[in-house]
Amino acid sequence: MDIKEIQTLIRDIPDFPKPGILFRDITTLLKHPEGFRSTIDLLAQRCSELSPDYILGMESRGFIFGTAVAYQLNCGFIPVRKPKKLPAPVYQVSYDLEYGQDQLEMHQDALQGGDNAPHRCRDRVVVVDDLIATGGTAQATAKLVEQAGAVLAGFVFVIELEALEGRKHLPNVPISSLIQY
Repeated sequence: MDIKEIQTLIRDIPDFPKPGILFRDITTLLKHPEGFRSTIDLLAQRCSELSPDYILGMESRGFIFGTAVAYQLNCGFIPVRKPKKLPAPVYQVSYDLEYGQDQLEMHQDALQGGDNAPHRCRDRVVVVDDLIATGGTAQATAKLVEQAGAVLAGFVFVIELEALEGRKHLPNVPISSLIQY
């Protein structure tokens, strides 16, 4: 399947989660075997161009796409979670939401970078997620990679909501999205 065919598998739900929002629902894509497989293939192709050591995915839909891409590329997968979900020492970053703040965490031993890395080797990471809207979650994730001293090689998203200009809040690294609205 090509990108236009994949896009037809994404369902629009008006006024969710609140009036005035047009929600792009990927559950209809996930349940379509060929569509899901094609999406993973395209994401993996774009990630491969960035030569990652690890794929990093944010809770929760980043886990769905990120783990499949990591498997296909024979990379490790690093989960980024909401607070108090990871058992070992973590890096933590707070970020702003439309109404309030949230936090993300990543294990401190998940990546090697900077002075802590053997032979000054720095892990290369590509962040994979289902959607970029305002860029807050992706920006917070980039800060976690920075705290770890690893190399942020780029971002790859299934969907980009261009009107919200999320990519302008991200570091100057390659940013790719399969579908733009």
